[in-house]
Amino acid sequence: MKKIMIVLILMGLTFTVRALVSGVPQATLHGKITDKNGDPLIGVSLYIPELKTGGITNTDGEYKIDNLPLRKVQIRISSVGYDLKEDNIDLVYNTIRNYELEESVTEIKEVAITGQAVSTEISRIPTPISIVPLAQLQQQASSNIIDALSSQPGVSQITTGSGISKPVIRGLGYNRVVVVTDGVRQEGQQWGDEHGIEIDENDINKVEILKGPASLMYGSDAMAGVINLFTAPILPQDRMQVNALANYQTNNGLMAYSLDFAGHKKLFVWDLRYSNKMAHAYQNKLDEYVYNSGFSENAVSGLFGINNWWGYSHLSLSYYHLTPGIVEGNRNTLTGRFTKPVALNDSTEGEMDATKSDYTTYRHVMPYQQVSHYKAVWTNTILIGDGSLKATVGYQQNHRQEFADVLNPDNYGLYFQLHTLNYDLHYQLPEQKGYSFSVGVNGMAQNSRNKGIEFLVPEYRLFDAGVFVVGKKTLGKVDISGGLRFDHRTETGDALYLDRDGNKVTITNPSAIERFVPFLRNFTGISGSIGACLQISENWLTKLNVSRGYRAPNIGELASNGVHEGTIRYEIGNPGLKPENSLQVDYELAHNTKHVSAKLNLFANAISNYIYSHKLTGIHGRDSLQSGYPAFKFDAGTVQMLGGEASLDIHPHPLDWLHFENSLSYVYSQLMNQPDSTRYLPFTPATKWISELKAEIRNTGTLLKNSYLTFGIEHEFRQDKIYSAYHTETATDSYTLLNAGIGTDVVWNKHTLFSIYVNGTNLGDIAYQSHLSRLKYAPVNKATGRMGVFNMGRNISFKLIIPVDIQARKALDSQLGIK
Repeated sequence: MKKIMIVLILMGLTFTVRALVSGVPQATLHGKITDKNGDPLIGVSLYIPELKTGGITNTDGEYKIDNLPLRKVQIRISSVGYDLKEDNIDLVYNTIRNYELEESVTEIKEVAITGQAVSTEISRIPTPISIVPLAQLQQQASSNIIDALSSQPGVSQITTGSGISKPVIRGLGYNRVVVVTDGVRQEGQQWGDEHGIEIDENDINKVEILKGPASLMYGSDAMAGVINLFTAPILPQDRMQVNALANYQTNNGLMAYSLDFAGHKKLFVWDLRYSNKMAHAYQNKLDEYVYNSGFSENAVSGLFGINNWWGYSHLSLSYYHLTPGIVEGNRNTLTGRFTKPVALNDSTEGEMDATKSDYTTYRHVMPYQQVSHYKAVWTNTILIGDGSLKATVGYQQNHRQEFADVLNPDNYGLYFQLHTLNYDLHYQLPEQKGYSFSVGVNGMAQNSRNKGIEFLVPEYRLFDAGVFVVGKKTLGKVDISGGLRFDHRTETGDALYLDRDGNKVTITNPSAIERFVPFLRNFTGISGSIGACLQISENWLTKLNVSRGYRAPNIGELASNGVHEGTIRYEIGNPGLKPENSLQVDYELAHNTKHVSAKLNLFANAISNYIYSHKLTGIHGRDSLQSGYPAFKFDAGTVQMLGGEASLDIHPHPLDWLHFENSLSYVYSQLMNQPDSTRYLPFTPATKWISELKAEIRNTGTLLKNSYLTFGIEHEFRQDKIYSAYHTETATDSYTLLNAGIGTDVVWNKHTLFSIYVNGTNLGDIAYQSHLSRLKYAPVNKATGRMGVFNMGRNISFKLIIPVDIQARKALDSQLGIK
């Protein structure tokens, strides 16, 4: 490990030194971009992904990109409302390039990089992948980035109130989904039910969602797929920009704002952001306000780096702080109102009804979590001939505390402190005769410490490493992609001894009770993928992919033994668990015309040693209680999963501005060789149907641009295929939510002054419980007989975004006579 780190550091230093090299011949690419009528297009983005640099067209449709290497480069040309165009240019022979863009009605030509040897059009990638662009993210009314993605086909979220969301892809979640940002996987004790993703949603510019165990670049835990979060691309040369965002949501009084300042001057690039978000308790028509469901969030991030003809070297630093309340669901047995814990005196704890001020306060109340996540990522790319070498080093430190003692409110119970070192080194070989390959090694080292006085999992250390090769080949209308990966992981857990009062002691103490047994486990796994895309005709496309996934058990599954406040249960691990292995087949058939775009994705997945938790029973079939909480234990079995997604977008020509978009997501998950009560996999998402009518008007007079109006429904079908044994799960009724939105850009002299978005969710104020809501299993309201807590009711979101391009603003001020 130390040798790997030394090599990566020396490489990074080499990259930085190369930034000072002068006298090397360089190229300048320039040209003009027009529409089909020959009119110049303003504000078209040109981007070279490998160099993270680019340009933008001026009022005459002209562009210029300086300081480029004399070699082949791939360039992307994109503009809202037009087909994305990709071009490969050899700058040794050609430095002038003009383009004509065509108006788009679909997004079939979008490009993805997640899990691929090189960036590729999604129509040429055999694995199921979807892209969520910035415009779509901005139009959402969400409380966090995972919430914003949960409406995507095949994607769901496990929630604990409105502030905590965990991604689920095709029925698989927790450590089976890898979330990547800044090029490294996010590590924040994500084995916990109420442990969310510590990422500022305002910092995200685009999302790629890869479904299935086909991402060979991320190793263990990418069995369900990868959610790859991309921050904003580096600005074009000699530009600076300020962006301000404000958001208010009516249901929980959510108030958020974010300020960003980015620039690119000569060789130097930067991007600085601060975000703040706070919300009080949310409400619905049955529970009214849900006590302690508020949260607050602060985030600071900065990118600093060098871009040059040889590549780039960027350092990203970020700090994220989240304080979510823990909803326990305790109520007054007579009135059904939520109660709160209070200190009756210095030594006695009691309960009383929560007041209106408790519901609408933006301050945290008991109990609550406090999460701090620090991250530093150093990414480097150096061009070597027509290939490129990439090195990434990341360090993350995650602090997770739980406060639940009203007698000592400043004393935390649980306190996990996780240190993670990520590393990645891979080489992109030059394309030869249609072949593209990438080879590399990556992994991570972790050290987790218990700093609290309550203990759920032992202190542990983890190290894993994996080597991989991925490649693609184009044969006429057929694109073949695949790869192979080998992983090794070591997990070491420490012993813990407590006395009768729960204090840490050594093994030599006469009253020592062993809470955690020490262990050392080694896991190995092989992942692989092979698939092909066939362009049957101009309008028909088909794909087939076979992949094998691998996942090592996490620390919670292996060794947990304690109360998990946020999940309202006592968790018991299983040290004998084996790695999960999956074999998945994916098939896609797509049809695209001027009038209709349709897609059908089907999958079949077989998983051996699948790990899940179930409730234990005690005497007379009642819940087994430990420390006053229902006890859950981890077990394993063989699982078969079937399902898929279907989408239909009707956009009748010449009414290309009108879209009738529909999607259906379905998952069937079965534990093999089990009786009916234990036959179905816990927490399998219900079948989801989303239908939306959307009008997009790119130009409305001279003041409005990119206007849209949407009206849609989201229907979740009844989920009665549940793990009913031991009362682990209960069936969830169907429900239908009405949503609508409107938004536009306000422009002056062809420059955007601001954008405004108004979005309404659950406009019918339906009282419902999501099948994947942890609060569904909160205590029964004895006044009404209803179990658990319901999801958020009607919510209206108002969002304002003000972009200030400093160069453009100076020109506009000059034209208006402003000094």
